[in-house]
Amino acid sequence: MATQRKGVKKEAVKHNGSDIQPAKGKLGIMIPGMGAVATTFVAGVEAVRKGLAKPIGSLTQMGTIRLGKRTDARSPKVKEFVPLATLNDLVFTGWDIFEDDMHAAATKAGVLDREMLDQIKPFLSSIKPQKAVFDRNYVKKIDGPNVKKGKTKMDLAEQVREDIRKFGKTSGASRLVTIWCGSTETFIQPSAAHQSLKAFEKALHQNDENIAPSMIYAYASLMEGVPFANGAPNLTVDLPVMQELSRRNEAPICGKDFKTGQTLMKTILAPGFKARLLGLNGWFSTNILGNRDGEVLDDPGSFKTKEESKLSVLEHILQPDLYPELYGKFYHKVRINYYPPRGDNKEGWDNIDIFGWLGYPMQIKVDFLCRDSILAAPIVLDLVLFLDLAKRSSELRGIGIQEWLSFFFKSPMTAPGLYPEHDLFIQSMKLKNTLRHLKGEEMITHLGLEYYD
Repeated sequence: MATQRKGVKKEAVKHNGSDIQPAKGKLGIMIPGMGAVATTFVAGVEAVRKGLAKPIGSLTQMGTIRLGKRTDARSPKVKEFVPLATLNDLVFTGWDIFEDDMHAAATKAGVLDREMLDQIKPFLSSIKPQKAVFDRNYVKKIDGPNVKKGKTKMDLAEQVREDIRKFGKTSGASRLVTIWCGSTETFIQPSAAHQSLKAFEKALHQNDENIAPSMIYAYASLMEGVPFANGAPNLTVDLPVMQELSRRNEAPICGKDFKTGQTLMKTILAPGFKARLLGLNGWFSTNILGNRDGEVLDDPGSFKTKEESKLSVLEHILQPDLYPELYGKFYHKVRINYYPPRGDNKEGWDNIDIFGWLGYPMQIKVDFLCRDSILAAPIVLDLVLFLDLAKRSSELRGIGIQEWLSFFFKSPMTAPGLYPEHDLFIQSMKLKNTLRHLKGEEMITHLGLEYYD
């Protein structure tokens, strides 16, 4: 077998990097659904801008990225390595079925304390929701007065497109991103209406029941060339028509369902079990949640959509087909219970039955008392900044799905026929290697043999 002579180093193959346009001007963030997550995100950005708090949990603001060898000692902050919009560049708008401005909505959500909200009240009060596209057939547990009217769903889509164009002009934003922070819609399967742009537009004109409100926002955004991120488990952009539009109009898309709370813990723990080849007999998960999200998920149709998103995680991480003796028969159950006294402070319990050497059983119990919107807000920030980066990148803007952003989602979108990667640590490596690739830096493989040559 041929061997490399000692002292002769193999030259690394470097990519020359991608053409990335600078982040000039303001970046407009448009949010369907101005509830707990959206108001916590926007209030948080303003609090950080005013020096009242730190952007804890945000990869774009606090994260670093290693470049080159460990001995090179090159680990710049992500925001200094790639050209991202700054927090001072961000301007905001949104749509909601309730008429509350962002200060009133944030106060009702009860996530942030009154003292902090009062310090940013003028700013939050200035952001008032536009009338929303809403359909009780898709979200049954809530209703509100601030709703658009139109003869057809195409009429509603045109109204949203006009909202987008108007905000671009009045805000002075040079670039826009839409991120869905609205409620989980009832479970539906892809239909003929979702297979092509021609079929979808025909369905819009015919008020097809398979066209959900979130799809109308996605269609309007992509038609305007605006990137779209889906923070809920709805189908929304996980459809052939949206992928077609995304590629055609060079408007990147990603989704779905922000990875917070219990699923975040699963994507941390399950890779550890698999790495150590510890078997799994069962994983029982239950939650109590009292915010608007919890109320919406009290409807069986909306819960079904969420359940599908949460259940897929373990199957893809543990790969029972490859490890039938360890993971071929595990039982996985997920429950979400609406409990109003808890508000946004979700509590997730997990009972995990594992087994080790010679089949001896063990148990792990997790009680995660988390704050749902506190965990989601930095994800929203990172997604809008990274989607804007993708839009400005010659290599990323025309590919449609941004799989490198899987790190932020419970149910990551992938190219058709490709299984999603759920392992948080692989997702993190994929994201950072994508950034290295864009800038022409070497990929980090952690092989490390060169240190012992």
